Amino acid sequence: MKLYLSPGACSLSCHIALHEGGIAHEIVKVNLRNHETEDGRDYYTVNPNGSVPALQIDSGDVITQNAAILQYLGDNFAPAILPANGTLARARLYEMLGFIGADYHKAFSPLYNPNATEEAKAAQKEIIARRQAYLESLLADGRPFILGNDFTVADAYLFTVTNWCGRLGISLDAFPHLIAYMERMRSRPSVVAAMKAEGLIA
Repeated sequence: MKLYLSPGACSLSCHIALHEGGIAHEIVKVNLRNHETEDGRDYYTVNPNGSVPALQIDSGDVITQNAAILQYLGDNFAPAILPANGTLARARLYEMLGFIGADYHKAFSPLYNPNATEEAKAAQKEIIARRQAYLESLLADGRPFILGNDFTVADAYLFTVTNWCGRLGISLDAFPHLIAYMERMRSRPSVVAAMKAEGLIA
């Protein structure tokens, strides 16, 4: 199994899930500026959309998009990180993955636009803060993970996106429960292993 990623990008969520499930894999780093893999291949031949992550499974098939890859990994290799199919808990997982992907992750994208004005960036940070206020409200009941007492693939994705705040100068000071959540996640062995492999921590 081969995961195509860019260090620190949203692909980190899938990398965390692979470590969480103890799933044998290799990683291939992708330069998203020129869409080349670290060994000089045209990444568009792997994923025609040019984005990460992409997971090449043993059959040679390639799966793209975080939500699809995360659920594939859980369903086939690491059931402990997914609620059972057909349950309300599984519906809540779909709900959270949708929120993270469509509302939270997407809200960060304009901040990476080099042509964005400071006014536009400030407005976007207000949108992000509103998304974080929602996450804070969920975590305020003392749950250790975003969906309750158990780690799921949604935590891998949520940690990855929230971790961008540091590099973008976004303070989490108004959200103490989210801060505590991020501290718990940073100490989790799967997170440490994935971040070390991507060169994000020593």
